[in-house]
Amino acid sequence: MSDRDPFAALDAGRPAWDALGAFVPAPQPEIAGADAGPLAGLRFAAKDIYDIAGFVTGCGNPDWARTHAPAGDHAPVVKWLLEAGASLVGKTITDELAFSLNGQNFHYGTPTNVNAPGRIPGGSSCGSASAVAGGLVDTALGSDTGGSVRIPASYCGVFGLRPTHGRISLEGVMPLAPSFDTAGWFTRDAQLLRRVGEVLLGEPKGDEARWRRLILAEDAMALAKGPVQEALAPLVAGLEQRIAPAERAQVAGADLSLEDWMWHFRHLQAREIVATLGAWIAETNPSFGPEIQERFDWAHSIREEQAEEARPLRESFAEALKTLLGEDALLIMPTAPGIAPRCDGDAEALRAHRTAVLSLTSISGLSRLPQVSLPLARVEGCPVGLSLMGPAGSDADLLAFAEALCHSDEESAAL
Repeated sequence: MSDRDPFAALDAGRPAWDALGAFVPAPQPEIAGADAGPLAGLRFAAKDIYDIAGFVTGCGNPDWARTHAPAGDHAPVVKWLLEAGASLVGKTITDELAFSLNGQNFHYGTPTNVNAPGRIPGGSSCGSASAVAGGLVDTALGSDTGGSVRIPASYCGVFGLRPTHGRISLEGVMPLAPSFDTAGWFTRDAQLLRRVGEVLLGEPKGDEARWRRLILAEDAMALAKGPVQEALAPLVAGLEQRIAPAERAQVAGADLSLEDWMWHFRHLQAREIVATLGAWIAETNPSFGPEIQERFDWAHSIREEQAEEARPLRESFAEALKTLLGEDALLIMPTAPGIAPRCDGDAEALRAHRTAVLSLTSISGLSRLPQVSLPLARVEGCPVGLSLMGPAGSDADLLAFAEALCHSDEESAAL
């Protein structure tokens, strides 16, 4: 391995067509989809936490790959896409054990963010977002525990959905924090996002006309940097013209801030991660990159009493959001507080940015609600996402509205 290029040895293991470093440097599954189906002719990739029969699920860490046997079967979501006609072309890089929002894997490198050169793709579904943004595949599976679909979608300028918690099977998928883990996927257009959703949700196209109210999350918007707020303002105005003037709300409530709720999320997540992965870590003593090692060390420092305090608070937060949204309201918020940080950014600045990111993403995590990120704005030439969140189980209607919204915007731009 050269001192000039620490990942030079990995390049030989990547597919020849992967110019973005988005795929794991290992033999790739290439599985043709069914001859006919709603996704026939499309190419997809799977984040390397999804089981593919005959291949080791590496989860972004060489020691995990070394200590696990090849999968005996495909994860159900992979099967469903294959049965719908889409062809699997490979497994994409993830942050180690899916425990980061940066997309900078210490062992396998940082996938290229083609829409924000020199900036991180976001994690942990970094390879999937990179591959979709760069046109290597039409769609790709990711996962979202603390923002790992939504944040890469915003940073890379693609569409992404975190579904209602528990709505899509996670069988055959590496668990991280089970009460927060969800499947998810990326596309370059809203129509395909919806079409993939019909397959994975197992229900027909939703009702785009369901939505009668808009709620602007003022405290969430306040976490976004000024240029992001300015870039999103015309989009909010357009939504108001389409549906109704937006109500203003403080999602955190009167007594706590979004950062307070973020810490409750982190304490709960940490205890679940230790319960899920702690025994393997203790037995294997794996080699982690410095950032990930620091994160696991922190997780082990969280006491059960902190999680016990947070559990009933989480339920009260979820109930308050359920009441706020009712059955017909969309919550509007920025997906991320800013554009993707630079790959060579200062570590301390990245930590501060992460706090703001998690203060936004934990809203959906704590409430278990579906959230779609739409790549409809740019700041300094880089993508930034607008997010819409709906009531539990409204995934199909959310996707149908996103498609209708983006289709009408395209029509307006063509006039």
